Amino acid sequence: MKIINITRNIVLADNAAMADTALTRLKGLLGRNGLKKGEALVIRPSNSIHMFFMRFAIDAVFVDKRNHVIAVRKNIQPWSVSPVFWKSFYLIELAAGVIDSTGTSTGDEIGLL
Repeated sequence: MKIINITRNIVLADNAAMADTALTRLKGLLGRNGLKKGEALVIRPSNSIHMFFMRFAIDAVFVDKRNHVIAVRKNIQPWSVSPVFWKSFYLIELAAGVIDSTGTSTGDEIGLL
């Protein structure tokens, strides 16, 4: 799957996976050593994340049902927890630094292709 920031006309990931079952959402990125350039994980539904047992930092983009970014969290470190974003329908986990390099911010429209 490809993830595009439609507002900024930039690709966030061109090799994204979907975690939308209880098992895939539970596993998430556990067991991995990192995300390569262009990789991402979309977790749906989700309004928060935890980084327990993770080995690397990530960026997270929280998106509502209309595909608009409602929050971004940069460089979330292992063993931390994000705030709960009640209006979030899904979130995108990206390699740390992607939010800054793409300029992704609140209000941007996201496309999942």
